[in-house]
Amino acid sequence: MSGLFTRNRMIGLALALFIGLIDQVVKWYVIKPLDLRVVKNIELLPFFDLTYVENRGMSLGMFQASTMEMRWALVLLTAAIALVVFVWMMREKLLGDILGLAMILGGAIGNIRDRWDLGYVIDYADFHITAFGGTFRPFLVFNVADAAITIGVVIILARSLFLRDNDDTDTEEPPAERPVES
Repeated sequence: MSGLFTRNRMIGLALALFIGLIDQVVKWYVIKPLDLRVVKNIELLPFFDLTYVENRGMSLGMFQASTMEMRWALVLLTAAIALVVFVWMMREKLLGDILGLAMILGGAIGNIRDRWDLGYVIDYADFHITAFGGTFRPFLVFNVADAAITIGVVIILARSLFLRDNDDTDTEEPPAERPVES
């Protein structure tokens, strides 16, 4: 397969769609069968709860959409970011880079769907550590899409910092040959 839709890119597109779908299925499960919107909190483990949160902002709750105009502005902004990630992914060749971008794209798809349909993103995963009479939360309440975006960003950063770009070596000219001395 050549051109735009290479095998690696098709794998990336499939992964992005899978993550978006899984995100929506899990959100449906915590809202409908578990009724988390009503019960608000379900303790699962000493360090992990399901906690219902309506996130009306973006990353870390920034840019809160308090009006309908701000809601649609966030939809447009996150859709534009997802489009940039999609174009970037379709320009990449290496599977590792494509997978990281696919995770970001899939997470964006899941969260954009929430914001489009509901006006907010449903978060529910509440990781916390209870010790010394207090509770420490290393993360805000999150969802599958948020986790995929975070892991995708870590993959892209790690690959750009620690792996050598092999494409550059293909374009270098071979070293000049030395004349043979007799």
